[in-house]
Amino acid sequence: MYPAELVKPMREDLTKFGFEELHTSEAVENAIAKEGTTLVVVNSVCGCAAANARPGSRMSLENAKKPDHIVTVFAGVDKEAVDAARAHMVPFPPSSPCMALFKDGELVHMLERHHIEGRPAELIAENLKDAYNDHC
Repeated sequence: MYPAELVKPMREDLTKFGFEELHTSEAVENAIAKEGTTLVVVNSVCGCAAANARPGSRMSLENAKKPDHIVTVFAGVDKEAVDAARAHMVPFPPSSPCMALFKDGELVHMLERHHIEGRPAELIAENLKDAYNDHC
């Protein structure tokens, strides 16, 4: 587990843009089960999260179509919530950071770490925007 003071600015990098933090498996289950579309961002302390994933997920919301709900869990901190989110991302192996788009509780789009690492935030945002345009 990472110290709260270390991850606070990384959490705020998403929450100040409207992402709801989920800390329990129940909160994750409720968020994914909501009607409509839900973007789940598995946040992390990894460098690609800071350089690409968090900015890319924020930039993706600058689109005519966007998810109805945006939530985040933090790998290495919110174990229960992360495990619950990852259970819905099967058959994709656990990775962080990662992003998943759900529609009416069903996984419709997934960005794994290998889709994020080494790619600019703008490309990640465009990938998500394409998913929003297809599913939102």
